[in-house]
Amino acid sequence: MLSHEEVMAKFAAVGAVITASHLVYTSGKHGSAYVDKDAIYPFVNITADLCQSLVDLAARDNWMSLATVVIGPERGGIILSQWTAYHLTRLTGNVVLGVYAEKTDDGQDFLIKPRWLKHVQGRNALVVEDVLTTGGSARKVVELVQTMGGLVQGVIALCNRGGITAEDLNVPKLCSLVDVNLDSWDEVDCPLCKDGVPINTQVGHGKEFLARQKSK
Repeated sequence: MLSHEEVMAKFAAVGAVITASHLVYTSGKHGSAYVDKDAIYPFVNITADLCQSLVDLAARDNWMSLATVVIGPERGGIILSQWTAYHLTRLTGNVVLGVYAEKTDDGQDFLIKPRWLKHVQGRNALVVEDVLTTGGSARKVVELVQTMGGLVQGVIALCNRGGITAEDLNVPKLCSLVDVNLDSWDEVDCPLCKDGVPINTQVGHGKEFLARQKSK
């Protein structure tokens, strides 16, 4: 299993760790650092290694070996669910399926294709996420799986940057490869805004934030 330092080195090697910037997170809070998971996915070997470590991490307690389907929220969760299911299949010798939850048209919730109901209903499910900040997406997918009759064994993530707990997600177990604490502030308290530091529009939600500001 990769160590914390090795995981962070892989993130850094592909430019996934951004510092000394002015960023807007999904939650609407502002901060100076960002884990850009989208920078990881083109590098399939690194993605595969990270998912192998996710399986190794959770398998130490044997709770994840019960899962027969892995589900991730789009977009990054699509890739992670496939690789994690692949490694879990090899580990357990069982057929472990990989599916994903799509965002609804309004972008507020998630849904799983009706034809995949049979792959979720009554199955032990594992929810996989890339970066946990508020845990909102993971929590919605957990609730969706439960509504569809799936039995959620736990959540695994590449990075927990919000101090999210299993209780926050209403699951028995939560594992992450790395836990990082990044500064974040409400817009009104953001020191970078007060200092006039330009907002990064290349990653995060800076572009949407500026668009909202212009429309006011």
